[in-house]
Amino acid sequence: MKRIAYIELDTHAEIAQNFIEVMENSEIFTVDYYFSKKIRDQIKGEKVNIFLSDSSMILDQLRNQKYDLIIIGTVHRYFNTYLAVASKYNTAVIIHNLNFIRTSGVNLMKNILKEDWIYRLKLWWKEGLYYSSKIYKKAKSLLVLDRELGASSFTYLPLFYTRKLKRNVNEHLVIGIPGGVSQKRRDYQHIFNTIKKLQPSETIEFIFLGKAKGEELEAIEKLYKELPSSIKIQYFTERVSPEDFDQLMTQVDVLWCPIQQQTEFFSQKEWYGKTKMTGNIGDAIKYGKLAVFPSDYSSNLDFIFPEEEDIIKQFRKLKENTFDFSEKYSPEIVLEDIEETLMHLIST
Repeated sequence: MKRIAYIELDTHAEIAQNFIEVMENSEIFTVDYYFSKKIRDQIKGEKVNIFLSDSSMILDQLRNQKYDLIIIGTVHRYFNTYLAVASKYNTAVIIHNLNFIRTSGVNLMKNILKEDWIYRLKLWWKEGLYYSSKIYKKAKSLLVLDRELGASSFTYLPLFYTRKLKRNVNEHLVIGIPGGVSQKRRDYQHIFNTIKKLQPSETIEFIFLGKAKGEELEAIEKLYKELPSSIKIQYFTERVSPEDFDQLMTQVDVLWCPIQQQTEFFSQKEWYGKTKMTGNIGDAIKYGKLAVFPSDYSSNLDFIFPEEEDIIKQFRKLKENTFDFSEKYSPEIVLEDIEETLMHLIST
């Protein structure tokens, strides 16, 4: 058995959860997980092989172990610690923002003063932000979770598989809109404007699968009061728990994902589908749902469809689609693919 350590001390608990679920049936690898308390508390299921850790502990925890590969789930903090890990061990790093890893130390220093400067200054002085580019050079492998981002310098890590969930059979059309209800990363104004214009003769339901607050919450509440009885809306003013998210996603027929093409990370411009992956791809695969993305979103994935002018007609058509996710994304196929990838990372 090959031994792997998976480290996640900062964010992306959902990706760590996916890795746990994919690897639990592996007969080739055994995995130890080193999580911060914040991450561990978000993990569902048995806490097998999960060790509580933080940036001050992880080097001591790894010192007496013999791992064939160490995977770091997120490098957005604790840069000095991760540089030490990457310098000493066979390390692979999951990359979430491709432009961020290419940012020079000079530009990082300039970006400190643009936003959240107190927090960013802490990263610079106490957590070694200036080491960030060195980590990616020291790491033996750089991983991406979207095949479309897998250029020659990155390795695609197949991680998302379709769960065997009972499908709801809805009498009316149910549209799921996953993600935090914020205009920053998704064009909710487009959603609101589209819904306002609808006058359907049949019932249509929209479920906003994320916490709504601020201006977006006000817009939803106003919309809720003005809509005809044929249009139903569900929304949430608190964070949707993983359990509730799972249950709600089984109810929807199609996903609507109007992501903003351009976003920022650490004041560095990133583009969804080009330098950054959207979590909506994982949502679609995990729950076996076809998804509608903006027409200018570039994707060759066969379960993503560019938004059409008559989007309700498009949703109805997609509801009747019998796309079989299991042909590419069954747990067995994904496990076989990820094992092959991990063996390659260990042997090269």
